[in-house]
Amino acid sequence: MTQRRRPTQVDIARAAGVSQATVSLVVSGGQASNQVAEQTRRAVLDAAARLGYTVNTAARSLKGGRNRMLGLYTFEPVFPVDQRDFYFPFLLGVEEATAEFGYDLLLFSSVGTGERRIYTGGINRLKVADGCVLLGRHIDRADLADLVREDFPFVFVGRRELPGAELSYVAPDYVGATRDMVRRLADAGHRRLAYLRPADHQEPTRDREAGFRAGLADAGLPDQPVHELPDDAATTTTLLTDLLQRWLADGVTALLVEPSEDDQTVAALERVAAAAGLRIPEDLSVALLGDPSPSSTPGSTANPSGRDWTRFTLPREDMGRAAVGLLLEILDADDGPRRLSVACTPVDGDSVGSPR
Repeated sequence: MTQRRRPTQVDIARAAGVSQATVSLVVSGGQASNQVAEQTRRAVLDAAARLGYTVNTAARSLKGGRNRMLGLYTFEPVFPVDQRDFYFPFLLGVEEATAEFGYDLLLFSSVGTGERRIYTGGINRLKVADGCVLLGRHIDRADLADLVREDFPFVFVGRRELPGAELSYVAPDYVGATRDMVRRLADAGHRRLAYLRPADHQEPTRDREAGFRAGLADAGLPDQPVHELPDDAATTTTLLTDLLQRWLADGVTALLVEPSEDDQTVAALERVAAAAGLRIPEDLSVALLGDPSPSSTPGSTANPSGRDWTRFTLPREDMGRAAVGLLLEILDADDGPRRLSVACTPVDGDSVGSPR
């Protein structure tokens, strides 16, 4: 079977009725593309999409060498950050590794307000860098699909799926860490557990739930309840109050909680338990499936008791460094996606005890 020829800029120029020089200006995505009239630019982009054109990164490297610049793009507005921010260690790891490899680091932020998008006006703004590390929970999968079609090198911090494509990522082993937490609770004598998770059904949440069920199977325990919490704070408090009464009636002695980004789930749980006269861990053991926010200092609204939660922690700085390493491997070899699963570290806090 003859392999289909890869479309070129000459093909696009012929299809759009413009010169190859015009096509080069448009697909470069740089400031020079502003010289092209909007109607002409749109015709070029439409022709490129219709023909399935992607940037030949190998050819670009042969012509001018690498820019020796790596990008960092976040789907959440995390710049600027400080040491209390959840994302800070990731960014620190990326910055340190980029410098050690002799590259410059470009920080990308979206144009305008609202939902963050990589593509503005159909142009991939990340292409000024040789490749990019992507970060964020609330991602735009259409943008990821476009990056894959363009063959643009990127590595995601966190496991991400895209139908019909294999993505490169560095991800914490949420399955193994959650499974181990369930086994730890079972070893402490807990037989009735419950699991609180957000309702977004993102990959990290699905991995934790898979680990929860694997841990139950390893411990020889029957299936246990899984409850989803809405984003609305008032609804969360009402639902937690009802759930707590149900758990007590059903003999639940341990609760596994996936922390929310702002830690309001954990804070609401503490308030509801205190209002019901329940003590943690004497009456109910609580284990967090991840890190609470670094801003949850003792006495803060997110952690009013100053509790040291039993949990597992993510090697966030190491993950940022590993993402840069994988990205450079992709740039050097260009032989397919790369994936790395990083073990989480258990932390002995004061929120888990023996069952009542």
